[in-house]
Amino acid sequence: MTQFFQIHPETPQKRLIDQAVEIVRQGGVIAYPTDSGYALGCQMGEKKAIEKIKWLRSLDQKHNFTLVCSDLSEIGTYAKLDNAEFRLLKAHTPGPYTYILTATNEVPRLLLHPKRRSIGVRVPDHDITHALLEALGQPLMSVTLIPVDDDLPMTDAEEIRERFGAHLDLVIDGGACHLEPTSVIDLRELPPIIVREGRGDVTPFREY
Repeated sequence: MTQFFQIHPETPQKRLIDQAVEIVRQGGVIAYPTDSGYALGCQMGEKKAIEKIKWLRSLDQKHNFTLVCSDLSEIGTYAKLDNAEFRLLKAHTPGPYTYILTATNEVPRLLLHPKRRSIGVRVPDHDITHALLEALGQPLMSVTLIPVDDDLPMTDAEEIRERFGAHLDLVIDGGACHLEPTSVIDLRELPPIIVREGRGDVTPFREY
């Protein structure tokens, strides 16, 4: 049965955050709020949970998964950054951006694009997300919760419970989120490539 936690978006209750993290550690799939819509998340490298997320989103093997990280230094553990890329990320982190970078050997193989060894990374500007990451002690494997045949992420926890509750272990209600998904920036080569223009302002990347 799906659990449903109402967590304050600015002062998350530690007891509920700890319970949510325990669900993740036990292999669960959760829906949680970010600064650009709700996302699906699970423990990094948890194969059954990742396969469930692929099924829920109808994702193929070429989809770039995202590691939601607590800060810029954690990104550096899982993605290769040169000085120019580091400066770009530092200027726009945290925020509603997903960056495509070359993965390090710390990233589980099942998360990687089969040919490019690329990985998405991001640091959301959302207190619930940060509380989850701090308690978990590692990134969340994550994808934006965009239903099949829709273009925009889901923003209402009650609607998520009604539509996907049978397949999720936990839905976190942190209030309404923004309607736009993240902007996706491919930084594996410079100048950057704008893969998707979303909530994050892409002007600085076009002007780089």
